[in-house]
Amino acid sequence: MDALTTPRENFIFEQGEAADQAFLSAYDKNRLHHAWLLCGPQGLGKASFAFRCARFLMGRDRDTAFGGLGMSPEDADVRLITAGSHPDLLVLEREMGESKLKKNISVDAVREIGEFFSKAPSRSPYRVCIIDSVDDLNINSANALLKILEEPPHKGIIFLISHSPGRLLPTIRSRCRRLTFVPWTDQAVSAFARKRLDVDEETLTRLVRLAHGAPGKALSLMEEGALEMDSFAGRLLEKPLPPRAELMQIAATFKSSSAKNDGARKFATFMACLTDRLHERSLSAETSQNGQIYSQLWSRLILSVGEVESVNLDRGDYFWSIYNELASLS
Repeated sequence: MDALTTPRENFIFEQGEAADQAFLSAYDKNRLHHAWLLCGPQGLGKASFAFRCARFLMGRDRDTAFGGLGMSPEDADVRLITAGSHPDLLVLEREMGESKLKKNISVDAVREIGEFFSKAPSRSPYRVCIIDSVDDLNINSANALLKILEEPPHKGIIFLISHSPGRLLPTIRSRCRRLTFVPWTDQAVSAFARKRLDVDEETLTRLVRLAHGAPGKALSLMEEGALEMDSFAGRLLEKPLPPRAELMQIAATFKSSSAKNDGARKFATFMACLTDRLHERSLSAETSQNGQIYSQLWSRLILSVGEVESVNLDRGDYFWSIYNELASLS
């Protein structure tokens, strides 16, 4: 499987036996819940599982060579799902605005779900909706979704993907069957990435550590240039500090948001690398006082990406405030 295989195209679902069995058991007992909340850190295959279930529910040609929910890639409905053109499948994601992804899934987009489920399946036994991710709903779109969940659609199944289920409305969580995906061991992530990436062992080790048990994250980190950001984050904790011209270039990169440069994603990658290194410093500090300083900074910055985006802070300015704080420590 190619390292960049999308969830829609992913037929090989490693370490997914427990999730497959949970869904199969409900299906076989005719107790298939109308809404499934797929929970766990990003990069564990939740979206791949949602499409896996969609293929199982909507296709006809089973193929257990791909596991308990395995379907033949040549099945006519499966091919339509892979191509993104199946009339009985609705996928909701953040939409692209004029130059960047919108912050939320809009209430109008969520209302399309009601219209979608008001119609009977056109060619499959079920109609399926996948929301990737439900964390991207704002309060209005979340309330619109709640109304849909309160009136389960006939022959309709909704898969809600959530990386932070604790932030969802309790009323949404209570109306879903919850399926939790747990992080892999470092050894399993390493084996997964080694088959898909042509990198040396040192690079692989660093990617695995940054992935924190999420195999998909290891691949996306490589794609997003995380190793370069990780190296830069490490230099911010050492003397001499990077030259000001380089710092200004990085700050400008974080501020920019366009089709060619996703500043928000690069900032999130940088913060993931920096907080990982701060955590390492807190554990390996020579004195308990230094360890406490790094630990407090780590605990504060680990939530910073969400805070910066939620209140629309300038990412470049926030980077400079972090730099000044780190400069005073090193």
